[in-house]
Amino acid sequence: MSNSVAANLPKEMQSHHYPILYQVEDTHWWYVGRRRIIQSLVEKISTKLKTERILDVGCGTGANLKMLAAYGKAEGVDISPQAVDFCHERGLDSVKLGAIEQLPYESDSFELVTALDVIEHLDDDIAGLREMRRVLRRQGRILVFVPAFMFLWGVQDDVSNHRRRYTLPRLLKAVEEAGFAIEWSSYANISFFLPVLVVRSVMRWLGLRADTEYGINISLMNGPFSSLFAAERFVFKRGRLPFGVSAVCIARRVD
Repeated sequence: MSNSVAANLPKEMQSHHYPILYQVEDTHWWYVGRRRIIQSLVEKISTKLKTERILDVGCGTGANLKMLAAYGKAEGVDISPQAVDFCHERGLDSVKLGAIEQLPYESDSFELVTALDVIEHLDDDIAGLREMRRVLRRQGRILVFVPAFMFLWGVQDDVSNHRRRYTLPRLLKAVEEAGFAIEWSSYANISFFLPVLVVRSVMRWLGLRADTEYGINISLMNGPFSSLFAAERFVFKRGRLPFGVSAVCIARRVD
């Protein structure tokens, strides 16, 4: 890899983040709720095309791959050797080391590519989306999930080395510029919008720091919180949300 290319690759999340992610990804209310929403959207996609091969870019420690495997051969790629090692500990052998801007796959290989809280890490998100388009087969779909609104910036954005948070129009513009047609889009996680805004604003005003936000949780409420978040999938069957902590879209490759 040339020095000029390497300089443009996204930074990994801070190294201490991956062991924490590996521990909480199966149980923390945010990941559980989001995974149920993602599953409902993958089911929506699978009614329109046969998803024989699915690629999860920036797959992290691999919890989403286990869910995606119910809909096709699920493969993953991540820029972090540490993340790939954790995937292998889960028994996920179809995970490769690689950058989103240079995916180690042939063109026209997948029916579905998922980018779940990933493109906000990229200096050039459109270049990353174009590379996802390259590995998609004709009429293939992408499912993109991103953090929303810069005024919600918090500790987790810092430790994850995010470049930006998105408005929904900003996300859709990038996806369309990369060669996709939007099929569906919405904000997500409206339920916790106000609590997240308050907590992050207070931490910012008081100058409070933490290694991660995963510890900001009430263990007895973990189950109800995940159910509340996941309930948004029923809204998405017929409608959309006007704002939220995240933004999400489904788009089709166009030629």
